[in-house]
Amino acid sequence: MFTKLDTLIIEFDTGLRTLFAKPRSVRAHPDVGIDEAELSDAEKKHASALMRVNHTGEVCAQALYSGQALTAHRPETTAALKQAALEETEHLAWCETRIAQLGGHTSLLNPLFYAGAFSMGVIAGVLGDKWNLGFVAETEKQVEAHLASHLNKLPQTDHKTRKIVEQMQQDEAKHAYDAKQLGAAELPAPAKFLMKQISTLMTTSTYYL
Repeated sequence: MFTKLDTLIIEFDTGLRTLFAKPRSVRAHPDVGIDEAELSDAEKKHASALMRVNHTGEVCAQALYSGQALTAHRPETTAALKQAALEETEHLAWCETRIAQLGGHTSLLNPLFYAGAFSMGVIAGVLGDKWNLGFVAETEKQVEAHLASHLNKLPQTDHKTRKIVEQMQQDEAKHAYDAKQLGAAELPAPAKFLMKQISTLMTTSTYYL
């Protein structure tokens, strides 16, 4: 039986591994077997920047789920959050590998966004499981839309990156569905608006940094 201190230590370790360790994927990377396209330097830079944004989004998701799991009330809610976090770790691995292939780098702002997202997750969990799960559902809904916009922005010939983003989009939709099935509440409009503003700040800054 874990004590609160044990749980805090585990979550702290999760944060360190998310930010500084090389993530691994249980599933095969979605772009395995797809040939590299002939992209211009500008196209590589753009695709790399978009994947850097997605990578930071996954860092934030990992932080959110860790914070939410820490303060969740029901065991089934905690289990669902941990399963989603496991899949987000795979997304981290896919994004990080693709960024390196494109000659880019992950965001320098990841530690800052991790801390902020973790704090938001803790607060969401404290509010109760229906709001905790509602936060998951809304987050994944916004991420799914965000990934769809990236598919419109990526070079049409960059099939490797596009395949990764498409699989991530499917996974995020499943996370949102699972949260609703567990009793997620619909968040009020002001909360959704605030989440969108924070997301815009993250995507704008990490595209360049």
